[in-house]
Amino acid sequence: MVVGGGLAGISAAVALQESGVEVTVVEARPWLGGATHSFGRGELSVDNGQHVSLRCCTAYQGLLRRLRTEHLMEVQDRFDVTVLRPGGTPARLRRAPLPSPLHLLPALARYTPLSGADRLRALWASAWMRRLDPADPVLDEISAGAWLAGRGQRAWAREALWGLFISAALNAEVDDAALGLSAMTCRRALFGRADAADIAVPAVPLEDLHGGPALRRIEEAGGTVHLKAKVEAVTADPKVVVDGTPIAADAVVMAVPHEVAARLLPAEALPDPLRWPELGASPIVNVHVVYDRPVMDLPFAAAVGSPVQWLFDRTAASGLDGGQYVAISLSAADRWIDVPTAELRARFLPELRRLLPGARPAVVRDFFVTRERRATFRQRPGSGAARPAAATRTPGLLLAGAWTDTGWPDTMEGAVRSGLTAARLARHHLEGVRGR
Repeated sequence: MVVGGGLAGISAAVALQESGVEVTVVEARPWLGGATHSFGRGELSVDNGQHVSLRCCTAYQGLLRRLRTEHLMEVQDRFDVTVLRPGGTPARLRRAPLPSPLHLLPALARYTPLSGADRLRALWASAWMRRLDPADPVLDEISAGAWLAGRGQRAWAREALWGLFISAALNAEVDDAALGLSAMTCRRALFGRADAADIAVPAVPLEDLHGGPALRRIEEAGGTVHLKAKVEAVTADPKVVVDGTPIAADAVVMAVPHEVAARLLPAEALPDPLRWPELGASPIVNVHVVYDRPVMDLPFAAAVGSPVQWLFDRTAASGLDGGQYVAISLSAADRWIDVPTAELRARFLPELRRLLPGARPAVVRDFFVTRERRATFRQRPGSGAARPAAATRTPGLLLAGAWTDTGWPDTMEGAVRSGLTAARLARHHLEGVRGR
């Protein structure tokens, strides 16, 4: 049984089915997809938050191939990001057709938000970053901001360059992010293969990319999916108590948030001491604006020197007919998570007019906000030591989720990798059960 139908649970279920295991998925929500879902708002199909992947996210790409939705992602030919600044000329970060690590040097050399001296210091810090071992536990105790400051990266450089990548990947401000995960992100995406950071954006609503195809895939392969099913407990037998009924299983994959897993699992399965509560939660806020006309001609853009972080054109993917739908994604959104929608409107509409000249004469047809209070765990110094392995202390009870110790940040890629690891361990356990 797989408890939880997010990307971790979907990945575990599909992988187990491919190896001939009979699978039942139990999900509390009325859909599969977990934190990647969509809902209707008038004529729009709205994603709960903007999700992107990189070409280096190979496990996630593998899941899309299994779901037969890989073609529904629009992938850049090469990494290319326009960076907007209020009152300034847009800058551009675009990789050159050169081998790594030379592929990003021309872009950095021309990156006008930084002074020439800051660009040179950024090159020096990059050389040091490439030498770090992300798996070194010492790095888990250090903040990326402190480490970068010690290598000449002033506050503006940390925001206008390093923050573009680290904050988006870790859902944390650079000064609060763990150095180990920050180094892993930079080494894998920026200093790895030349094409590793090429960005892929969904061309359809997330429900058509993940949840709906996963439901069909699991059921076509003979699996069972219970939606709107409340799991009340998991016993060491193991049994899963669903809506008051105990259901026996040979193995159970708990693909749920860490606080839910701690509440549902039997005490003998949990580590002592239990450090999962230390992981906490970090929010993401998305601001959605529908205009009566096109206001930007880019699929997405970043912003610096502004409360806006990333902008996405959601017009085609949402099904909007006429005008333009722009979504602002705000990571590490503690300052915004409880701000009323009216105040966010008063703050962000003028900011969009500052960044996008086309928005100045446009009429706003709709404005709304989505909030994910527990979008990721809080990927701060010390969090790595609190992330558990997939195996628990009870044979046959396994963990999956981007919060487990995948070596990756809490991302879609991390979720899929965790599901694959749990599936592999479940297969080994089942082989032992069958052998007895």
